[in-house]
Amino acid sequence: MTSTLRNKTAVVTGGGTGIGLAIATRFAAEGAYVFVTGRRKDVLDAAVAEIGGNVEAVRADSSSLADLDTLYRTVRERRGGVDVLVANSGGGVRAVLGEITEEQFDATFATNVKGVVFTVQKALPLLNEKASIILTGSTTSVRVGPGQSIYAATKAAVRNLARGWAVDLRGQAIRVNVLSPGPTRTPGLLGNADPERQQAMLESFAAVVPLGRVGEPKEIAAAATFLASDDASFVNGIEFFVDGGQAQI
Repeated sequence: MTSTLRNKTAVVTGGGTGIGLAIATRFAAEGAYVFVTGRRKDVLDAAVAEIGGNVEAVRADSSSLADLDTLYRTVRERRGGVDVLVANSGGGVRAVLGEITEEQFDATFATNVKGVVFTVQKALPLLNEKASIILTGSTTSVRVGPGQSIYAATKAAVRNLARGWAVDLRGQAIRVNVLSPGPTRTPGLLGNADPERQQAMLESFAAVVPLGRVGEPKEIAAAATFLASDDASFVNGIEFFVDGGQAQI
């Protein structure tokens, strides 16, 4: 690894597993001090042990404004400010039109939209000069599969939040971009399926990717590191697809 993020302070919400954990791990390896958040203490404890250093966990539900206040109070007391903010917490369930429940709708929008809005807004007083904000999107913002309408709508909202915030932050030397992974080998993608079923799922996802495979979390983390770094100092307001070409065909 290099020292691309040396002396920077990063916050990664949903940093306990999957893509969030990979991003936090890469950031720490690149020299950043990283705060990871999530809802489950046991998962966060395991993430901290795996990352091994330059990391601190704060239990927080991104859809809870009180939890976000606790997070940023901790960050302020421990580090003073934030150089990189990755609003990564998200999730959703498949539900086709006619079967969507109010609970599914509310939960998905609470985490994926409300959580993103207030994760970023409450961080503003702590953002250092030339800070980088990265919002985790999805290829579903442009390509929607069966049963993905609500989840996809939230990710389309995330894309437009970045557009609006790039304008709102004009002249403040703060960049905001969307990082949109394609199908990636994570627990969130594969769930609790048995190994044979997991392999079938991976092959199904790979079939719609021009590169012929799913992504690995470390590949998404590499793209996040670029967006977080000074190498991306003139990159602002974009949706950066890391998807093997899935969203481009």
